Amino acid sequence: MTQAIDIQGHRGARGLLPENTLPAFARALSIGVTTLELDCAITRDGVVVVSHDSTLNPEITRGPDGQWITRSDLAINQLKFDELQQFDVGRINPACEYAMRFPHQQPIDGTLMPRLAEVFALVRKAGNDTVRFNIETKISPLHPERSVAPDGFARALIALIERDQLGARAVIQSFDWRTLAVVQREAPQIETSYLSAQQPFTDNILAHETASPWNNGLHTSQFGGSVPRMVQAAGGSIWSPCSNDIDAAVVNEAQALGLKVVVWTVNTEAEMRHMMALGVDGIISDYPDVLRRVAGECGFVLPLPMPMTA
Repeated sequence: MTQAIDIQGHRGARGLLPENTLPAFARALSIGVTTLELDCAITRDGVVVVSHDSTLNPEITRGPDGQWITRSDLAINQLKFDELQQFDVGRINPACEYAMRFPHQQPIDGTLMPRLAEVFALVRKAGNDTVRFNIETKISPLHPERSVAPDGFARALIALIERDQLGARAVIQSFDWRTLAVVQREAPQIETSYLSAQQPFTDNILAHETASPWNNGLHTSQFGGSVPRMVQAAGGSIWSPCSNDIDAAVVNEAQALGLKVVVWTVNTEAEMRHMMALGVDGIISDYPDVLRRVAGECGFVLPLPMPMTA
């Protein structure tokens, strides 16, 4: 039997074009992915925009004067959409460490932060009626002032997804599991994906603490230290762990519980092959072109490419 694997373009195709922009999503569609992975924030006037950060990121943002912004505290929820459109996110600041991580990303000056509705429209323009959307809520219990409340955030996404009749093709994911509980309660037709990390650079599980503000009242200590069991108890259908956090045993455990396992963010061929050997259900990558090629070489059925430009 031919197997399939969920090939997800991270922030569109971050390794190739400016992240979370229409050109990056168009490139991912042209390459041929199963899912467009992206992140959302909400402006002061209620517009859902595509951004990995709840604040404007100085590493990728230039102001109306063409200069790199220096403030990291410009919260998107404090700006109206028209104000946000004055900022250019089409290039990484070459002076920052981030640029060294993605030396082959092609800049596109003049690229603006898109609305989520524009991403949906782009896919319609491509004539692609199969690609899925993995949409992350950029919200943090540690910084409630930087976003709308979890209920309002989830409802804004649900409204857009339902307006475009994409409930069967959308997944809402988050490190902040409060938003996922709202989706499950109010739009059970939309799948939820529970992001997790137990790494020095980020940790929303906090297994060594007595509680975690990220997990909507749950903690691994209630589940024998098992994150998959905690995700199942929360009502999720997908567990999306950091790829550094898994091995064959935990993948098998999650799948035995009925969960799909979609790992992030996998960028080297060796790691891609390792994840496929572990039997994960999906891989999120900044290089969907490489991921697609490796998946084909490993015998997986591939989604159709949809050549287009933004």
